[in-house]
Amino acid sequence: MDVGKLFAARLQAVRARPYLATALFALHPVESRHVPTMAVDRHWRCYVSPVFVDRTPVEELAGVWVHEVSHLLRDHHGRSDRFARQHALTGPGERLRMNIAADCEINDDAYGDGLVRPEGVVTPAGLGLPEGELMEEYLTRFRLGPHTLDFAWLDCGSGVDGRDREWDLGPDGAHGLSEQERDAVRFRVAQGISGRRGSTPAGWRRWAEEAFHPPQPWRELLGAAIRSAVSGPGAGEDYSYGRPSRRSAGVPGVVLPSLRRRPPRVSVVVDTSGSISDAELGSALLEVAAIGRAVGGRRDMVTVVPCDAAAHLAHPLCRGEGIPLLGGGGTDLRAGFARALRSRPAPDVIVALTDGQTPWPEARPPCRTVVGLFPRTRTSYRENDPDAVPDSPPDWARVVEIG
Repeated sequence: MDVGKLFAARLQAVRARPYLATALFALHPVESRHVPTMAVDRHWRCYVSPVFVDRTPVEELAGVWVHEVSHLLRDHHGRSDRFARQHALTGPGERLRMNIAADCEINDDAYGDGLVRPEGVVTPAGLGLPEGELMEEYLTRFRLGPHTLDFAWLDCGSGVDGRDREWDLGPDGAHGLSEQERDAVRFRVAQGISGRRGSTPAGWRRWAEEAFHPPQPWRELLGAAIRSAVSGPGAGEDYSYGRPSRRSAGVPGVVLPSLRRRPPRVSVVVDTSGSISDAELGSALLEVAAIGRAVGGRRDMVTVVPCDAAAHLAHPLCRGEGIPLLGGGGTDLRAGFARALRSRPAPDVIVALTDGQTPWPEARPPCRTVVGLFPRTRTSYRENDPDAVPDSPPDWARVVEIG
């Protein structure tokens, strides 16, 4: 294998994408005549076909380096395994579909700015799909068929779809990275991306934000609480004449409406008082985006109400990072609850993200309530009364402590 040419391509990839340098140099190449082009495993080995290196220009090889390391940084093998378990997907056909979806996630903004697009790569536009989505979203948008026949050869390895290959060296093979080493590489790359946000593609910026905020048990609990609230009886239900009730047959001449389920409306009250740190406000915006996903991606069904001692303008959820979180004064979330309940149409669920240093509504709201609590070691919250202890969240609210 022409190792000099391969390494020259890696150096060109580093020059084009310097924030990926740590990951590119952590990827160990292994010569293999079993792979069609280049493939990776979950232990950060890159299996390379000598024939492919010989016939591919250095400029295109640089793009392949970036493509393969992107699969590992974005944990496509772990995400593919989870998706397969959740949806009971088995067989090589489904794993090929995962490979195509993962390529779509990467290739929509991977090339250009000094990086040549390799010939024959999968793109969302080539499959008639929108750009900027995640692998899991693409998997719900297409099936294998005549339009995917050109990609039947595609095999980026077990580091993409989680299915072991005959050429894999396995966890005990040489030059593999441990789990701790892999996490360290991801963290350093995320740091590099955060330091040069103006010139980094949106997909990588989103990845870096999630890398700095890895999933925690409290996030799973908060998501479960919200999903439970929005799926409970009465939430998102209304009568509609679009499909008459079957009971109309028993009442001749009368058309009765049927009970139909619509996406639930969620109002998020964000505590923006002076006791909330900038980091916690940033975490609140991440939770707002997660809430949008929990209700099926219908951002038009989610509104955000910033509130300190007074409730500010309710904002529809278009982009989480575009919501102005005004505040900085005292805390009284009763105003936020009142503002959310005055919205028309009224919310089915209210989610309050706060440190708990606030009075609470005396009466139970006419909808389900979830409270995400930022932890506090001090209990005082009034400057003029240092011995005052804030009320704990009421019994009618589902409470999850945010770590």
